[in-house]
Amino acid sequence: MPRYVEDPNKLNARARGLLEELRDKGTLKMKDRLAIPVQRPPVLDPGERSRWQEEVEKPLTPAQAVLESMRCIQCKNPACVKGCPVAIDIPEFLRLTAEGNFSAAIEVIKRTSLLPAICGRVCPQERQCQKDCAVGKSLKDVGLAVAIGKVERFLADWQRNQAQAPVPRIKSPSGRKVAVIGSGPAGLVVAADCRREGHQVTVFEAFHKLGGVLRYGIPEFRLPKEVVDAEIDLLRRMGVEFRTNFVVGRTRKLLDLMDKDGFDAVFIGSGAGLPVFTGMPGEDLVGVFSANEYLTRANMMGAIHPGRTDTPMFVSRRTVVLGGGNVAMDACRMARRLGAEEVVVLYRRSRTEMPARAEEVEHALEEGIEIRFLENALGVLGDESGRVRAVTVQRYALGEPDASGRRRPVPIEGDTYELPADAVLVAIGNNSNPLLTSTTPGLEVNARGNIVVDPETGCTSLERVFAGGDIVLGAATVILAMGEGRRAARSINEMLAREAIEEAADAPRAHAAPTGHWAPGRLRRRRLALGTRRRG
Repeated sequence: MPRYVEDPNKLNARARGLLEELRDKGTLKMKDRLAIPVQRPPVLDPGERSRWQEEVEKPLTPAQAVLESMRCIQCKNPACVKGCPVAIDIPEFLRLTAEGNFSAAIEVIKRTSLLPAICGRVCPQERQCQKDCAVGKSLKDVGLAVAIGKVERFLADWQRNQAQAPVPRIKSPSGRKVAVIGSGPAGLVVAADCRREGHQVTVFEAFHKLGGVLRYGIPEFRLPKEVVDAEIDLLRRMGVEFRTNFVVGRTRKLLDLMDKDGFDAVFIGSGAGLPVFTGMPGEDLVGVFSANEYLTRANMMGAIHPGRTDTPMFVSRRTVVLGGGNVAMDACRMARRLGAEEVVVLYRRSRTEMPARAEEVEHALEEGIEIRFLENALGVLGDESGRVRAVTVQRYALGEPDASGRRRPVPIEGDTYELPADAVLVAIGNNSNPLLTSTTPGLEVNARGNIVVDPETGCTSLERVFAGGDIVLGAATVILAMGEGRRAARSINEMLAREAIEEAADAPRAHAAPTGHWAPGRLRRRRLALGTRRRG
């Protein structure tokens, strides 16, 4: 039996006892709800979990989920909904959960998000839906806001454990085809939303496994792959087709999907998987890796199971991680699990500016990861065999805010030192892979290689081609990518619905025309022409 920070049975008993007290009170006033303590889920003991890949945080118990939901004060103008990129009706699903109606609560979430088990685990709720929660504001601490994400995760897991999740209602076949490039969060949302409208949807994935960053980027201890598989299986049961090992831009050009394969619309959700390096001296030494590659080898290629796969993995004793985002946290915690005795994270700003989720930072610290703030690498030093032996570290002080609003780190002149290391993981960001954009004439990109879109519709510079997620935003969060996908899917569905109306109006003239005058190819060309006029 695994050890926990606090016994799950005691957590559950405490929640059940408090529930009984509150039910005896009858109708709860606002002060009663604000007095309910935040429900903390069971968490594995740091000493044990840092050696395993098992998920660190377990779901709330049913009693805890009900109690946490009762903390919601049901605002008339809920800021939490405004803070959610996909606009889930948060007060409603919390109300239903508080009543114990879990099946109705999860269906409220799934009206706008088919990935609640994923979002409940990995989304930065403290910077989105929970940031302006009225409960947190009343208690003057965002950490005391209603734990929306943990209730969402509970509901999704509860449904999965009860039975197979029901397939959403799908409209009659529309006769339209939508291609989705990439099976990450943005692509999965577009596939789901377009399929619900009755369109035939095919998802093209470059890798041999589905899920995009959910598969290769986020470790098992934070997002079990069985959860990702279950969400994808739901799309399969909806009728979405998936094609793996299909590199759009190489296997098939993007425009050929429309011109030769008959797709009526294309969504690009291929993510930002091209690692960014610092350009500092020594990055070519043996032992320097992008965190992206390191995590892909571990998460998707099976290096976390030595002996079961042929995937090679660099084993280190002293690992230094550069960066302060979620990828840096995932990389440092993975290094610990793969046997590193010492793991040090260098971040050139303070903890306040750190973009990683507060919860992930806490978990890393609990697992013995050392985070050195206001420090960064100047270069990597090697031994005579070309392997990493140390990192030259520069210390910083915080200056005035930069364009991002965070205080700019200013190097302290002459304040450097050597940090012994045999591996360095660079986690300072990712850019878009240029393969697709470089093989698609007319597709506009910005200076960073991200696709330029209309922010209201997700439309690109090419007719019938839409984009969203990290390929547009740069490396962002799962829920922001989903929001981009939701916006683009709405535009695709509106465009195809509008064309269906226009074609229905043209149908009488088509029947009156001579045989062969209104062939399918001509009908398709008319649809393309209509789209061109709308854009002009």
